[in-house]
This record gives sequence, C-alpha cells and structure tokens, in this order.
Amino acid sequence: MMDSQKRDRLSLFLESGLYIFEDSNAIFVDPVRVLNRSYTRFRVSPSAYYTRFFESKSANQDSSSRFTSRKRKRNGREVRALNEREQIANQRHQEARPLLLKAHQSLLKSTGLLHVLNNLINDPSSSTECRDLSWQDVQQSFVELGQVWQAPLYEITLNLNPHDLPNINEDSRGMQCCEQRVLPAFNNLVANETKEDVDAEFLNSRFIIPRESAFYMSDLGQIHNLIPANADSGFNLIVVDPPWENASAHQKSRYPTLPNRYFLSLPIKQLAHTEGALVALWVTNREKLRNFVERELFPAWGVSYVANFFWLKVKPSGSLISDIDLSHHRPYENLILGYSHGKDTNSYDQSKFRSIKDNQVIMSVPGDYSRKPPIADLLLDYVPGFKPARCVELFAREMMAGWVAWGNEPLHFQDCRYFVER
Repeated sequence: MMDSQKRDRLSLFLESGLYIFEDSNAIFVDPVRVLNRSYTRFRVSPSAYYTRFFESKSANQDSSSRFTSRKRKRNGREVRALNEREQIANQRHQEARPLLLKAHQSLLKSTGLLHVLNNLINDPSSSTECRDLSWQDVQQSFVELGQVWQAPLYEITLNLNPHDLPNINEDSRGMQCCEQRVLPAFNNLVANETKEDVDAEFLNSRFIIPRESAFYMSDLGQIHNLIPANADSGFNLIVVDPPWENASAHQKSRYPTLPNRYFLSLPIKQLAHTEGALVALWVTNREKLRNFVERELFPAWGVSYVANFFWLKVKPSGSLISDIDLSHHRPYENLILGYSHGKDTNSYDQSKFRSIKDNQVIMSVPGDYSRKPPIADLLLDYVPGFKPARCVELFAREMMAGWVAWGNEPLHFQDCRYFVER
C-alpha cells in the first residue's frame, strides 16, 4: 500500500511538478514542470533554467575550490562575539534548522523523486544552443532601454493565431495565418488574451508570452498605472520579489537594487481587491531586512503578518547547495505571508481570511541567480475573495499564465532561448 502511494505521488509530480511529503511539513517543486503548464506550443528548456548545473565539470570544480577556500579562510578567523542583531538572526536560524533538516531528510528518503532529479541535467530535449550560455552576456538590458528618451517609441509585436482570437468571425480566421498586434513595449499593459502562448518580437529578439497573461514594463514611478479604476477589479494574490539593497558587487552586477525605503511607497492597498488580498514577500536571511519588513514595510502597506515559509535550495543530487550553518551563504530564503484588508477596512471580517500553517518548507533546485520558484499552486487555497484569483507579481522577471507581471524587466526570462518548441 505504501509503495502504491509513493508511486501515485511520483506520478502526480511528473504531471504537476509538485511532490508533497507525508512525513514532514514540506513540498518539493520542479519549477520547469510547473512553468510548462503555462505553455502549449513551447516548453521551458531545463538546461536553460538550471544554468548553474549545466556548467562544465571544470567550472564546477573551480567553483567548489573557491567555495572551500573561502570556507577555510572564514574558519581560520578568530571567533568574535555576535552583536545583538546577529544573535537574533542566529536564534531564528536555530529555530528553523530542525524543520529544514527534517524536510531535507524526507527528500533523501524519496528514491523515486531523487532518480528524477538526477536526470534533470540529462534531459534529451536540451539543445546544444541552450547549453552554450555565452548569449546571456549580450542579452538586451530592459532596465537600460527603459531609461533612454526613446523608450516610449519602442514597440513589441505579438504574433497571434486568428483561431485563438475572440470575436473573430470564421471567414476572417480562414483568410489569414496570423494577426500581428503592435503595441508600446514600455509603460503599457501588453496582454495575450488568447488560450495559447504566442511569440513576440522586440528589437530583433523573440520572446514567448504565456496564455492569458499580461505584463507592464516600467520603473517604480509608473506603478500607479497598474492600480485598477475599480477596487472590485483589484488583485487578490500579490507576490513581491523586491531587488533588496545589497552591498554585494556580484549581485549589483546581475540586476540593479533599490534602497529599502523605496518599497514603502508600493501601493499594495490600492492594488488589492476590495475583499482583500494575500501578499507573499520574498526576503533574504538578513536580520536588518526582516526587522524592516515587520516594523515598517508591512504596516506601511496595511498588511497583517500571518505565516513564514522557507525555500530550501538543493542540488540535482538532493544535497543542499551549501552547509546549512554557513552564516553568510545559508541554503534557504524566506517567503513572508500576510493579508491586505483591501480598501474598505470598515468592513474587515477576519472570517474571510483563512489561517495558514506556519513554517512550511518549499524545496527545489534553484535556477539562475535571484530566480524564484513558481509558488502560485501553494498559495491559491489561502487567497480571499472570488475564484479564479486575479494575480500579480511585482518586480517580476518572468511571466505565468493567468498572471500580470510588473517590473522593469518582466520579459527577462521570456527570451526564446530559454525555451524549446514542443
């Protein structure tokens, strides 16, 4: 009976990308399988998603030796007393540690799931082009393009199949093989309202847009244009992945960061549906940042804290990406959940917000730097109000079917070189 249940869970995982462990408060997510449910004509290339694990063997060895060297240097330093903030961070870590280790042990005991993970980087559909990652170095910077005076003139062309377009008569469908829609690329809501993913052209590059999705590409100064005219048309699931301020030169070279105070102005309450919204915020392990969220950011947004999830990062072998106690490079991040009461705070009713089980662990093999796993399936049960939920991701760098993506580079991971045709 137990083996049958394991096979059923594995079969569901191969279809959905989600594996729920019965013996721990954890779930494993395969981002590629989850994202592929947003597409019909294309699918995400595993080799393009899991870039760090498709590097050459020598590159991995060099990286490993550098990591060992840094670890030795740290271990060679004199142990100093922790300051107050570091003591609080260490206490949080010690409380989370047993939960994370239990979740990881559940993964290591799931031999069928581990077998699938070990074959991530042996995917036969991964093309040679995707394995050659040199193209990423010359990829167009949307951040820079959005800052030039020509930005309002840049246009994106959506190549739509007439058979998928609503309100088109049968005669018109037969007369043309595709319809092109040319729209401003910046400071404009660009939507694919069809039930099929479409390809789009922008500055001699090709991008894949999921079905029934939209993006609004702008800087922080234009986010007010995303606020619906009617609160009844607001969003009831809001995911936020801010470019947190960080002193790391390596991170700054990957994408521009913003001072934390800038995020206080995000119009979460105005974006939320009248009946409220579930807000999910990605946060690193820095205690200064966690303190800022709890004491300033959530109160400024009108959001009440309800739960914390952990994202535990593993390698295709199942091992953690780094030692769990390595203070400056711990193998997990946090997803803080809260409820926005919406605009009409006078009619606030606690009963419409579901309680969320705290300290759940999400495990996955990480993709490119700063790329988060798709978590919508894990949150939809807790979303208040109507169904299907209206969902938006702020500071998005990729798109999902049924979602609105806002940020200054929502097309970053939509480049066709991250995909293969089915």
